[in-house]
Amino acid sequence: MSAPPALTPRRELWLLLTLAGIQFTHILDFMVMMPLGPQFTQLFGISDAQFGLLVSAYTFAAAISGLVATTYIDRFSRKRLLLTLYLLFAVATLACGLAPNYPSLMAARIAAGLTGGVLAALSQTIVGDVIPFERRGRAMGIVMSSFSLSTVAGVPISLFLASALGWHAPFLAIALVSVLFAVFAALTLPVLDAHLLQANRLSAWGGVKEVLRERNHWWAFGFSVLMMFAGFTIIPFITIYMQTNAGVRPDQVPYIYLFGGVATLVSAQVFGRMTDRHGKKETFRVLAVALLVPMFAVALMPRTALPVVLVATTLFFICMSGRMIPGMAIVTSAANPARRGAFMTLNASVQSAAMGAAAFTGGQIIGRDANGLVQHYWGAALVGAVASLLAVWLVGKLTLHGAAAPAKPAST
Repeated sequence: MSAPPALTPRRELWLLLTLAGIQFTHILDFMVMMPLGPQFTQLFGISDAQFGLLVSAYTFAAAISGLVATTYIDRFSRKRLLLTLYLLFAVATLACGLAPNYPSLMAARIAAGLTGGVLAALSQTIVGDVIPFERRGRAMGIVMSSFSLSTVAGVPISLFLASALGWHAPFLAIALVSVLFAVFAALTLPVLDAHLLQANRLSAWGGVKEVLRERNHWWAFGFSVLMMFAGFTIIPFITIYMQTNAGVRPDQVPYIYLFGGVATLVSAQVFGRMTDRHGKKETFRVLAVALLVPMFAVALMPRTALPVVLVATTLFFICMSGRMIPGMAIVTSAANPARRGAFMTLNASVQSAAMGAAAFTGGQIIGRDANGLVQHYWGAALVGAVASLLAVWLVGKLTLHGAAAPAKPAST
């Protein structure tokens, strides 16, 4: 395989910031749906389960798109493919903002998912291609800080826009920002076509078969499924539960995301360095177990004061996003470098399908009583907790490419 492009520290930083910006918009496009849940259920007269399906539509579409993308992702320049998909994503998000009713919004969410899921995989593939193993944890921390930034800035601003101008406004704003980031990416990204120079390249389906032939890749897919299930039985319904059961007012909801985002913006850098210093698997195990405490605190939250809610939800966001940093560094490193593009795209499909299945499962578990209060949210948390603990066990079975081999005992 050809060597990855050697970038100066400055160019490497610009690359990571550009990828973080692209991640910011498509993560925000997905995340902003969840705090708008109470508005959608009331405006369109839909149930919590139907809202869960609206969230799942994006992820299921991303899963299907990712499966198709495995046949072509390693056959084009990373830069050209990224820009093409990103502009299509901007158009789909614009369609979300212009949707007049539930069916048209569902169709637009499916269109957004067809491009957004591949963008995530492509960004992670580029990190794996360009950044050496020993700095990959820090690099993932920078790119995945986009989750924190979308939470700390994107979601609260989007909610304020929705409050002032209607629920359409956030999607229109995201589409505009996406066009601006696409121009920035065109100017700053290197060519990123070293993978096209490989000798003896396989056919598209031959590459997919090679990915599926390796047992380590299957363990990585299972690990990805468990990581997604650990969060997305809970996350889509946080706003609905906090407003109905914990007594959070609609005007207070942005503070949940503001405090959680500020905290994770800082913690992402800390966990990125911990991942490189103490080990990817070790850091993941600690954070995946620590997640269980705030997970159940959120799911069992009674009607209480806002500061108590903010402590629980902020700790939940810290642990949830924190474990994804070593988690994605692990998944990226588990890929055979020669097949990383196809593997990461398949993995994105697996993750998207798992997110959709988790959101759908959570929507089936919870219900409403006669007073409109959410019931059995703790059951959704229990499913997430079991998935998190299984991921802690499964990570031990993964082999990471680029990791230093254990030292052999000296011969006597």
